[in-house]
Amino acid sequence: MRTAPTILHLDMDAFFASVEQASKPSLRGKAVIVGGLGPRGVVATASYEARVFGVHSAMPMAQARRLAPNAAYLVPRFEFYRSISEQVMGLLRSLSPLVEPLSLDEAFVDLEAGGAAWDEESARLAGVKLRADIREVTGLTGSVGLAASKMLAKIASEQAKPDGLVLIPPGTERALLEPMSVRTLPGVGPATGDHLRRAGITTVGELAEAGEDELVRLLGKAHGHALYAMALARDDRPVVAERETKSVSVEDTYDVDIHDRLRVGMEVRRLADRCVRRLRGAGLSGRTIVLKVRRYDFSTLTRSETLRGPTDDPAVVREAAARLLESVDTTGGVRLLGVGVSGLADFTQEDLFAQAAGEREDGPVEEGAEERAPAEAEQTERRWPAGHDVRHAEFGHGWVQGSGLGRVTVRFETPDSEPGRVRTFRIDDPALEPAEPLPLVARRPGGDEGDGGSGALGDGARRAVPG
Repeated sequence: MRTAPTILHLDMDAFFASVEQASKPSLRGKAVIVGGLGPRGVVATASYEARVFGVHSAMPMAQARRLAPNAAYLVPRFEFYRSISEQVMGLLRSLSPLVEPLSLDEAFVDLEAGGAAWDEESARLAGVKLRADIREVTGLTGSVGLAASKMLAKIASEQAKPDGLVLIPPGTERALLEPMSVRTLPGVGPATGDHLRRAGITTVGELAEAGEDELVRLLGKAHGHALYAMALARDDRPVVAERETKSVSVEDTYDVDIHDRLRVGMEVRRLADRCVRRLRGAGLSGRTIVLKVRRYDFSTLTRSETLRGPTDDPAVVREAAARLLESVDTTGGVRLLGVGVSGLADFTQEDLFAQAAGEREDGPVEEGAEERAPAEAEQTERRWPAGHDVRHAEFGHGWVQGSGLGRVTVRFETPDSEPGRVRTFRIDDPALEPAEPLPLVARRPGGDEGDGGSGALGDGARRAVPG
């Protein structure tokens, strides 16, 4: 087990909400909640200003609205978040070949493997520089934890939040862990925590005192051994470089159950086209088509069909998904649909499936065709999701504050402007159209490389001192 604190854990601060605040000057310093806005929606991320009111991730959106009625409620822009995440992950990969992403906003890095750090001081300097680079490239802040193991690095980054750096010095790990709740350790969820509490074990120190035999008796061999080792600050798990993508999929959850079989079929076709666009964007093809259906009673069914060779043909994927749908009873209503492709390859076996569609469809013909199906009148207001980007022929770039009753309200501002003015339009105003998000940080040719806010970051570096 290594002794130098050269495992880094990065956790971007309230990532989705922070992206929205950076993108929208009028929301900076205000409560922002990102997630599904329908009756079944849940909170994806809440800004720190919203957390003051008790709002947190995975909370039902209805409860969040009761706690913070004056917050800004926005629909996620996942493609935009993904593009910013790729910038951050690129910075991490410049430090080491061993980068293990956990999500869009979180990753482990083995600094020693990349020669970026070898002792306490070099690790601290690498962490400070990383945070400065992230701020310069994205305009956002991230919290960094540094320790000799993945478990401790993640604990350190949690202590660093928001916008800080915590390094756990070698030799202090046990003293730091002992007073912490058992829930701090990986693998201790609510059920295991309650089980341990009933046995009189609530802290990591008490977990270590209980001994390995007692933990095995309480939790079973594998779990007991693992938790005892972690209670002693032992964690030998390596940082594992990003694994190959195994599947590409898309899914939608509907605010109101879909009962009409024709509408369900149209949604499956639309999802199949979206899935193929994502597949092609990654330069991949796949052999197995998967359909996911969550019904009115929350039962979830999956159906799959494996083709004779890999494809990225939208017609083939649509036809396969439609065949799979035929075997699913949707008469009670559908609340979620998804289409995926697995068995991925980086080549396509051409013309194997001409029988699937009669005439092969190529190119981006399907790009928006299915979204303009007959249900358009029912879905009109969904063209203007709260928080999404728009452009007006006269007023320029803005974002949707809300829509309803045939109107859409837009605030016109950009990431580098002052808070903008609000205007209201008819939802069918021909001068208003959806737009792509603008970069959070303007590229300045010949700009000062050091002008990325690194001075503000130095004070954020802290050492974890055992209590």
